[in-house]
Amino acid sequence: MAGLSPITADIGCKLVQEIVKDGDEIPDKYVSKDFQYGAIEEDVPIIDIPVVDMKVLTSSSACGREELGKLQSALSSWGCFQFQAINHGIEESIIDEVHKASRQFFDLSMEEKQKYGRAADDMDGYGNDMVLSENQTLDWTDRIYLLVHPEDERKLKYWPENPKSFREILEEYSSRLKLIAEELLKSMARCLNLPDDRFLKQYGDRPVIYARFNFYPPCPRPKLVRGLKSHADGSAITILLQDKEVEGLQILKDNKWYRVPIMPYAFLVNVGDQVEIMSNGLLKSPVHRAVTNSEKERISVATFFSPESGSDIEPVEELIDDKRPRLYKTAKDYLSTYFQYYQQGKRPLDAVKI
Repeated sequence: MAGLSPITADIGCKLVQEIVKDGDEIPDKYVSKDFQYGAIEEDVPIIDIPVVDMKVLTSSSACGREELGKLQSALSSWGCFQFQAINHGIEESIIDEVHKASRQFFDLSMEEKQKYGRAADDMDGYGNDMVLSENQTLDWTDRIYLLVHPEDERKLKYWPENPKSFREILEEYSSRLKLIAEELLKSMARCLNLPDDRFLKQYGDRPVIYARFNFYPPCPRPKLVRGLKSHADGSAITILLQDKEVEGLQILKDNKWYRVPIMPYAFLVNVGDQVEIMSNGLLKSPVHRAVTNSEKERISVATFFSPESGSDIEPVEELIDDKRPRLYKTAKDYLSTYFQYYQQGKRPLDAVKI
């Protein structure tokens, strides 16, 4: 991805699974320096994330309009919502297969997983944090990060052939999510009284879609080490499949952290920075993090939907007026600089605010 310049230390980073297996002391580079958003507390309250019914949302009935109002409230207040798996068209059996293939991959030997190891200057593949700064704090997670769309740009050498079901289930799962993401972008436009295609025009015909499979091993110092540092997503929207049993995701609202509950067979949808820009700040990209625990491992799958590579993203004209002036500059290829800011603990969105 353009704009990324990993330093040589990246090549020597030991994977988190190896650190845990070998019983090593936690390296200092994993100890959080996240002073901006506060320390990990034991008494973080759980939140009741709004639940939106996708089947009702896409209907033209009075119930559909009511659901659209619920979506607008959820996105402007929280920047995220959950929706039930039974009403978005992806069968529970497919979700079970995604969970199964994810676990089977991370259970492979290190030698087998390293067949898909990411190169130091590449985003795709198996590994941990790409090191972009000498002072960077690393996340307590290993992951495999794969471009799934555009299909002709896939780097199939990084797509696991073990387990045998991995490629097939990722293909099925991501193609179904792609359709859902497009419906969500239409609904997000409608809830702001815009034509259905307003966000899709900037999204383009060749959106960039990445799937990231995350493995968070147990951590002996969970108060000091983040599974995933505090950040907002650089995507247009993100659809997250959480672990079935182990919590870990937290969202920041009104300068206070909240735990996100697990809802079996539900997806969590986050607004990303690029939809916040398009909506001129009416839809919020939430800051969130993943915490660790000392006893249990956790696996999640995040799918990131971003506009076509090289696109210019800007607020839509209908959302700019005297009462609400334009809040963001035109962002040129936003993802090309996003990770540089993210790994330095800075908010990329601040760079395009007027």
